[in-house]
Amino acid sequence: MISDASKDENIVIIHKVICNMAKNMTKYVDGFVLAVPKKNVAAYRKMAREGARMWMKHGALDYKECMGDDLHPNMGGMPFLPFPKMAKMKPNETVWFSYIGYKSKAHRDQVNKRVMKEMDELAKDHPDHMKNMPFDMKRMAYGGFTVEVDG
Repeated sequence: MISDASKDENIVIIHKVICNMAKNMTKYVDGFVLAVPKKNVAAYRKMAREGARMWMKHGALDYKECMGDDLHPNMGGMPFLPFPKMAKMKPNETVWFSYIGYKSKAHRDQVNKRVMKEMDELAKDHPDHMKNMPFDMKRMAYGGFTVEVDG
């Protein structure tokens, strides 16, 4: 008879294996950088959770939304462009870095097509949904990237 502790350990091991398999399959990433007003963090986090559910449901391999924590790191005197400056962050905002992983650019296009179809259906009931975004979409940076190094 297998103990509950052993079952829990097996579940953790299986989860790690599956996560590692998805990581190794990720060959294309959509990346985003945006500034979110601090007063809207809870609303953005809610929207991000809904986005994660939707993208993963339609086949994305990974979905991460990361809120800035150490936005002015000490780089030992090495010059760099900090995220707050790049995102033109205001004092009452924080920067988010987000990415979605796919098998390929073609896979990304397939997943996004399905996601956009579902979003269009949901938007029929909420025609002003884009006006109520918890961040300024005009300041969002977005692009698709091939994975060149995977560690």
